[in-house]
Amino acid sequence: MQNQWIIKRLSPEEEEKQNFIANALGISPVMAKLLVQRGISTFDEAKAFFRPELSQLHDPFLIKDMDKAVARLNKALQKKENILIYGDYDVDGTTAVALVYKFLQNYVHPSQLDYYIPDRYKEGYGLSKEGIDYASEHDVKLVITLDCGIKAIERVEYAKNLGIDVIICDHHTTDDTLPQAVAVLDSKRADDNYPYKHLSGCGVGFKFMQAFAQNNNIDFVHLEQLLDFVAVSIASDIVPITGENRILAHYGIKRLNEHPSKGLQAIIDTCGLSNKDHKNNHPTELTINDIVFKIGPRINASGRMKSGREVVELLVSNDNIQAQIISNNINSYNEERKDIDKTTTAEAEKIITERGDIEEKSTIVVYNSAWHKGIVGIVASRLTEKYYKPTIVLTKANGLVSGSARSVHGFDLYKAIDSCRDLLENFGGHTYAAGLSLKEENLEEFTERFEKYVSENIEESQLTPQIEIDSVLKFVEITPKFIRILRQFEPFGPGNTRPVFCTRRVFDYNGSSKIVGKGNEHLKLELTDDSSENVMNGIAFRMASFCQDLKVFNPLDIVFTLEDNTFNGTTNTQLMIRDIKVGKL
Repeated sequence: MQNQWIIKRLSPEEEEKQNFIANALGISPVMAKLLVQRGISTFDEAKAFFRPELSQLHDPFLIKDMDKAVARLNKALQKKENILIYGDYDVDGTTAVALVYKFLQNYVHPSQLDYYIPDRYKEGYGLSKEGIDYASEHDVKLVITLDCGIKAIERVEYAKNLGIDVIICDHHTTDDTLPQAVAVLDSKRADDNYPYKHLSGCGVGFKFMQAFAQNNNIDFVHLEQLLDFVAVSIASDIVPITGENRILAHYGIKRLNEHPSKGLQAIIDTCGLSNKDHKNNHPTELTINDIVFKIGPRINASGRMKSGREVVELLVSNDNIQAQIISNNINSYNEERKDIDKTTTAEAEKIITERGDIEEKSTIVVYNSAWHKGIVGIVASRLTEKYYKPTIVLTKANGLVSGSARSVHGFDLYKAIDSCRDLLENFGGHTYAAGLSLKEENLEEFTERFEKYVSENIEESQLTPQIEIDSVLKFVEITPKFIRILRQFEPFGPGNTRPVFCTRRVFDYNGSSKIVGKGNEHLKLELTDDSSENVMNGIAFRMASFCQDLKVFNPLDIVFTLEDNTFNGTTNTQLMIRDIKVGKL
């Protein structure tokens, strides 16, 4: 499917801001445009963006119910009550549990503190009856949920009847009615005025511990040591890396590079990311991409294939040998996950092909009761990427049809699923990703109604893959200063994506571009454009079909990002090609 290129334009008012900030900071118009696109139009805003400070974090007590949560936790400590830290089995949930558990370990006797991760297959998502029963059996008086609980109205009531109080720390979309917990910490509450609405689940746990520390005169430095967990959660849960998340991610990645927890260090070692560049003892720094593509999937694999509890055991470990053993186990789960993921994706594509209705439908819903529940979310992402339609992949677990949904750019998937809530047993999530479960007898009607809602509410443009281009750029503008400032835009992620550029009319440089890769699928490029004799190196994955155009010196329009490429100890900037279109002489 051919991508539609959309070049972002500035309004006249924004162009004035662009000119002002270019002059104020002494930067190029293109760089100033990137800042304006991110809502930055003054010197002070640019300073806060480029030099994030932990002092810029918001007061945690601005979150609704935070005073109640801290008071109840203080009471539990004073009365020496047993406390259970309860979290979801994904990266966000397990890092949140690890952070809160490790921090409270310093102030609670070990016998009074425990953690619990539900079994994905036996208990499913969220606060479970089994988890509450576990708490009751161990004389727990306070349960703190992390990255879940916002819809657990019946479960919270069940816990109350057993004499157990619940504090909910969540970041998912809320319903009109909230659970009757002691405190519900979720900035997405309609009655919450917290200035930042996009914290990860681990981020909410961090804010809870920040408030607890403030209330008890505990030095912030003790909490700062756990920011590597927050960075991993932010990157893996794909929350916006703006505002408070940008500050937390910045310092979390700094911690991850300089002094990670023993558990995360073990994963880094297992991934082969330790000291990626050994030359001159100057290691390449870990980035958001390393978390998203290497660290996060391994943490997730444990909850998908085995048990999320094992991940928390790793993350809270203070023993290097134990951490490495668990990390090796988790790595093996990830390899197993890859094999199952590949097979399931092929089976799902076969179902879609055999139906033969992909062109006339606005959605994809595929179901196989034998599929592994732990990988349906990954498969949904792959199908969405290939067919570019809101997609739901379902299997069977605990007597219910359940699975994951993924959306396309600009379409609110959560609202579409919510329109069918009367057919569902449970659901939750965000605009672009959600989970759901329903009885098998409701599947056919759900599929029809989901398709109807989407087809009536999705715009035609949302069914065509788009590449949003931040700016047109000539090679002569890619100067060392430009690259140096661009690096300061990191960490990249939603809300601050790596800038995408377009250069028109580029040509092969002296016939030096060539096809590379085992399957002869990729292009290694040396390109020049009309603006100068500047030569840029680049890589274009799965675009070998354009080689002939290069050889006959057809002009190409390219879309790309600028990324560092380190080889033999030397780091150079290269074009990471996103798309190519053949121009005309």
